[in-house]
Amino acid sequence: MAALAPLAESDSRRGSDYSRLSRRISAAGLLERRTGWYVARIALTVGLFVGGWIAFVAVGDSWWQLAVAAFLAGATTQVAFLGHDAGHRQMFRNRRASEVAGLLAGNLAIGLSYGWWVDKHNRHHANPNHSHDDPDVGAGALVWTSEQALATRGFGRWLAQRQAYLFFPMLLLEGLALHVASVRALTDGTPMRHRRTEAILLALHAAGYLGALFMVLSPGRALAFLAVHQGLWGLYMGCSFAPNHKGMPMVGDGDDLDFLRKQVLTSRNVRGGALVDFALGGLNYQIEHHLFPSMPRGNLRRAQPVVAEYCAEQGIPYEQTGLFDSYRQALHHLHAVGAPLRAGRTADGGGIAGQSGR
Repeated sequence: MAALAPLAESDSRRGSDYSRLSRRISAAGLLERRTGWYVARIALTVGLFVGGWIAFVAVGDSWWQLAVAAFLAGATTQVAFLGHDAGHRQMFRNRRASEVAGLLAGNLAIGLSYGWWVDKHNRHHANPNHSHDDPDVGAGALVWTSEQALATRGFGRWLAQRQAYLFFPMLLLEGLALHVASVRALTDGTPMRHRRTEAILLALHAAGYLGALFMVLSPGRALAFLAVHQGLWGLYMGCSFAPNHKGMPMVGDGDDLDFLRKQVLTSRNVRGGALVDFALGGLNYQIEHHLFPSMPRGNLRRAQPVVAEYCAEQGIPYEQTGLFDSYRQALHHLHAVGAPLRAGRTADGGGIAGQSGR
C-alpha cells in the first residue's frame, strides 16, 4: 500500500467525488432497507443463540458443555453482529426501533453496553486509523504506532516488543475487557441516552448468565464453561474486526484527505464467498461499510464492485485480500511498530502517518 498522500489544493473535484459515488449507489437501490433479509437473519441468529442455551440445559452437568460453550461463543458473536447493524440503523430507519434492537442484542443478550459501543464506534468511523482520534488504535494493551510503543514503560514495553506473537492469545481476554468497559462506562461519563435501562439490562444479563451456569453445572465446570465461552467469544470478535484496518496506513493530523479517500485508504476488504460473509458478519466489506455505514449488510456484496470500479476510475488504491493474508498484514504491522523497542532506538520525533505497516 502506498503512503497516504494529501490532495492538491487545486483539485477542483475535492469534496465531490464521494457525492458522485453516492449517487451511483443510491440509483442502484443499495441504500434501501432489506426487511425480509433481516427477518430471516434475525430468526437464524436468535435460533442459533436460543438453541445453544437449550442444548446447555439438555446436556446438564457434563464436560460436554465445553463444546456447547464453543458453539455459544459463535452464536454470541453473531448476536453482536446484529447489534452492530442496529447501531448503524441498517435494520430500521427509525431510531427507537434501532435502539431497542441494540439494547436487547448488546446489553441483555451478551452483556455489552450498547451506548458505550455506539459512542466508541462512531468516533472510529469518523476518523478511522487516526493515531489520535480513533479509539480503536489508541494505546492500550496493544500499541499501533511506534510513537505509542516508545511511550510505554515497564510491562507495557515488554508487551509491545512481543505483541505480534501475543496478539491472538490476548484476544482470549477481549470478551472480559468488553464486559469491564461496559460496566465502567455506566459511571465514567460516556454519553448514553438510556443509562438506567442499560444498567438494568446488564444486571439482568449477569444474573441470568451466571445463575444458569452455577445452577446447571458444578462450580468447576461452570468456571470452565465461563472461560471457554468468554475466551472464544473474545477471540472470534477480535478475529472479525482485526482484518478491517490493522496494518493499513495510519492517519495523522497533518494528512489532508477528503471523506472518500480517508475511508478507502485506511480500510481493507477480505475476499470470500457466503461463508466468509456469514463468519465476519459482512465486515469483510469494510470499505463499502465505511463509505455507507447505514447500508444493509445484505447489500454490501452488491455494492463492492460498484465501489471498486469507481475507485479505479479515480485512481484511488482499493485494498482487497484473503482472510489469512489480512491477519499476516496486521501481525506484520504490530511487529513493525515495536521494532524501535527491540532495537533500543529512541523516538525520532517524526510522524507515522503514511506508513503502510506491511
